[in-house]
Amino acid sequence: MSLNMETLSTFAKTQGFVYQGSEIYGGLANTWDYGPLGVELKNALKAAWWQRFVQEQRNVVGLDSAILMNPKTWEASGHIGGFSDPLIDCKACKSRHRADHLIERFDASIQADGMSEAQMSELIQTHRIPCPKCGKFDYTPIRQFDLMFKTQLGVLDDKAQTIYLRPETAQGIFVNFKNIQRTSRMKVPFGVAQIGKSFRNEITPGNFIFRTREFEQLELEFFCEPGSEMQWFDYFKQASKQFLIDLGLREEHLSLADHPVEKLSHYSNATTDIEYQFAWGFDELWGIASRTDYDLKQHQAFSQEDMSYQDPQTNEKYLPYVIEPSLGLDRLFLAVLHEAYHEEALSEVDTRTVLKLHPFIAPYQVAVFPLVKKKHRDEAFTLLDQLAKRFRVTYDEAGNIGRRYRRQDAIGTPFVVTIDDQTLEQQTVTLRDRDSMDQITLPITELMTYLDQKTRF
Repeated sequence: MSLNMETLSTFAKTQGFVYQGSEIYGGLANTWDYGPLGVELKNALKAAWWQRFVQEQRNVVGLDSAILMNPKTWEASGHIGGFSDPLIDCKACKSRHRADHLIERFDASIQADGMSEAQMSELIQTHRIPCPKCGKFDYTPIRQFDLMFKTQLGVLDDKAQTIYLRPETAQGIFVNFKNIQRTSRMKVPFGVAQIGKSFRNEITPGNFIFRTREFEQLELEFFCEPGSEMQWFDYFKQASKQFLIDLGLREEHLSLADHPVEKLSHYSNATTDIEYQFAWGFDELWGIASRTDYDLKQHQAFSQEDMSYQDPQTNEKYLPYVIEPSLGLDRLFLAVLHEAYHEEALSEVDTRTVLKLHPFIAPYQVAVFPLVKKKHRDEAFTLLDQLAKRFRVTYDEAGNIGRRYRRQDAIGTPFVVTIDDQTLEQQTVTLRDRDSMDQITLPITELMTYLDQKTRF
């Protein structure tokens, strides 16, 4: 089935996954609120990532650093004065574009990221690249657009200090490197993981929740001995891809895009993007970068604090190299929703919408139905309360049972447990599988174990 973004975004809003931000006031461009189903899916995705990359790892610990940081942090990292996008405006329709994206949309074989303003201007002029919105060729000169959100720290505007909303979570890890290493007694190689919000004043956000100004990151900085970084770089490339496959993304919808040497960021000696085939084509989902010792070196220079690590066996002191697998939670959410959405023909006259989500991440893992609400409701509530101690559960008694099944299929609930006369007489329940629609009868005493096995990640 060919799925377009309009269909998916409408579905997400209608079902309660994602709402337009500030909708009653006409909204705020490209801001989104995650509804009852969306927040459950987001939390489950975070739990799956944390389980795989922290809980199951012997040498990774966690961190939750502050959003507001000393502005010297961003001087050291190169964000202040060096974190901007090439902005170009169409004079005819007043639409705003990133110049590099304008070029790459015109000719996908050209990689404009990293080009100078003069090079991009020359390409746009030579090919007379039209405005993608109105089709005319009438642009302003390219200028740099600061991506950092500024705010003020202090009670008086004239004396307040300018600080920034963090554009990435990574720097909170780097500035805490010595604290974490000392208090957790970790030895290199080891990693630090963080889940948190970041903010970038993007020129052209869009494609629903794919590119937003406020976004959540699942980020890991893995510190290793210089010379071993390529081994760990390859490890995290494969581990990251396998994680996506295990979540349910099909391998043929994933692509590993290695950055050519001449296009690498100044801090990187290797970078690979894991791309997913969204409705508009392959686009970046997960970036894995070998950042060398750039960040620790910068913070050491700006803070005058020794950021080196001393090997306890050799007594050698060095600045560790860093491998960074950085995943955007909102993009992962979109990819998972895109992959799971299906419209199935059950017969010539009957169809169903179904989200085939992995049971671990489904917003609700189990739904409980009374077959006849007046007769079976009390027993259904009792079972619901028991299941809620272990699983994400929901309850539905409205309408005939076929319609209730369809509602749960559409929001991705993998299992429905129905309470009927046999439950009252024999202490058994009917359990329905979302994907196959098969039904089995289980003793209530075996239900918890069965569901536990089926919902593991």
